Amino acid sequence: MGYAKVTEPSVLISEEIISQFRAITGDAFVFVDEEQKNDYAHDKTEDYFFMPAVVVKPANVQEVSEVLKVCNQFKIPVSPRGAGTGLAGGAIPTHHGVVLSMERFNKILNIDELNLQATVEPGVITEVFQNAVKEKGLFYPPDPASKGSCFLGGNLSNNSGGPKAVKYGVTRDYVLNLEVVLPSGEIMWTGANVLKNSTGYNLTQLMCGSEGTLGIITKIVFKLRGFPQKNVLMMIPFVSNEEACKAIAAIFVAGITPSGMEFFEKEAAAKTFDYCDKVLGSPVTTKLTEGMEAYLLCELDGNDEEVLMRDAERVMGVVEKFQSGEVLFADTAAQKEELWKIRKNISPAVNWYTLTKSDDVVVPRSQLPKLITGIKEIGKRYGFNTVCFGHLGDGNLHVNILRENISEEDWATKIPEGIGEIFKLTVGLGGTLSGEHGIGIAKRPYMPIAMSDVNLNIMRGIKKAFDPNGILNPGKIF
Repeated sequence: MGYAKVTEPSVLISEEIISQFRAITGDAFVFVDEEQKNDYAHDKTEDYFFMPAVVVKPANVQEVSEVLKVCNQFKIPVSPRGAGTGLAGGAIPTHHGVVLSMERFNKILNIDELNLQATVEPGVITEVFQNAVKEKGLFYPPDPASKGSCFLGGNLSNNSGGPKAVKYGVTRDYVLNLEVVLPSGEIMWTGANVLKNSTGYNLTQLMCGSEGTLGIITKIVFKLRGFPQKNVLMMIPFVSNEEACKAIAAIFVAGITPSGMEFFEKEAAAKTFDYCDKVLGSPVTTKLTEGMEAYLLCELDGNDEEVLMRDAERVMGVVEKFQSGEVLFADTAAQKEELWKIRKNISPAVNWYTLTKSDDVVVPRSQLPKLITGIKEIGKRYGFNTVCFGHLGDGNLHVNILRENISEEDWATKIPEGIGEIFKLTVGLGGTLSGEHGIGIAKRPYMPIAMSDVNLNIMRGIKKAFDPNGILNPGKIF
């Protein structure tokens, strides 16, 4: 992928200041060489590239505090960074300055089995944390597709969800308390390690989804659940996207709450099959149903197999009322893993195929048929193809606009207009711009579509209260 490089720093950082950073973290954890900084100039968002002036990797809360004190004194922009897996440009240093990498904050500090809680650092990989609590029979449900590489801190900053959000909720539903370093260098805890808290403003929840603009998270206290012991997974084909979307709402109306309800188009699956074969070297053996254009992955979980099978039969009874094909039951763990492999590799597969602009709009479930039909119509008007997939159980659709043969001029001007039309459609259907990717810089120009001036001014006021000098992740959201 070729990046449009922007390398000229807007703020010069003197050797004296860099020496202060080295004194705080040690020489080995301050990068000024361009080759070393290269990986920190972009994330997974299309072709953005902004070279930081310096990358600093603190190891503990005190080092974060000292770095921020220096930056605040000299009004140096600071871009917090987790694993760099974001899709909205939230970790990109658009104002150059300092990238504050949280890579060294990678410890699971405590798993409290009695209180169903865990205290972790923000640089822990999500899947590593999930596996650690699973070993103790516990469950951390937020399950983003990038769980094998993304950090918990990034999940929290974007309020990530994933397939299991439809039943279990998103990241903010599992956060009890946070240790945060403010832009001034002050250190605070946002709440308490308790399940109920009606003591003042909820600063913990305010930090969730704030995209690194209010403070640097250095510790997280999560609540956990007991791990469900059994699950059933079905792949259900439909003749059209609209029929699949209608069936989703009907399943919930029937009183069934799946632990996962994932949607993908045939085109998304085809590209994923090609990617798994040619890039991963792991061909998919599952066959798509001829004549079917859309698919649902429906997972049910719990601890009683008989109850799960009865619910699965009820799901089949619902989908029979729509134009659907034969339901595939995953009989083995290997077959379940392969079906999830299809879904979780769609995003990398599409981005392997061509450069994309990725959006994750969300609407009430009942509006999904109108949303997906409208997106396809907008694509025809503006001359672009889309691949759609996502967590449609909670109304969250991922829309990947394909670059393919679109000219550079149209990609820069015409396509953003089409994206604006998609957002207007979404908001008109009672939805909003992002369900879990965040706003970052990619969706920042479209915020007035979803938010009034009153909303935006209150948010700016909150930002000012936390960060008077505006040093922390500037240029994001607003």
